[in-house]
Amino acid sequence: MTKLEVLPTDAEITKFEMLNELAESIYLEMKEFSKKKPDDALNPFKVKNVNRVLTQLKEFLINEPTASFLDLLDDETLPTNSDAILIIGQFKASMDNFRHKNTNRYRMWKTKENPDGKSRD
Repeated sequence: MTKLEVLPTDAEITKFEMLNELAESIYLEMKEFSKKKPDDALNPFKVKNVNRVLTQLKEFLINEPTASFLDLLDDETLPTNSDAILIIGQFKASMDNFRHKNTNRYRMWKTKENPDGKSRD
């Protein structure tokens, strides 16, 4: 496989950035819940909504070495706020790894369409 074949596309980066913003928002909200009541269980609505984002992230990161460590929130046992932070934190670490691997030293994305990550301005 060539270097170009393993790079993401511009469209994949657009999706990644959208999912990253959603995951960051969820993480910050869950962190606040966890500070106040770390041992309280999430309600089914929250688990469903968080898993909707995590499912897409897991599919996006399927070929990453960290993929086997990414689990969804259990909608039957309803995890605690602190459990949710742990799981979402693993997704964030995997996403950070993906970003680091696919950006240049100036934090510009390297994609199939722009393998060097040069500015297009």
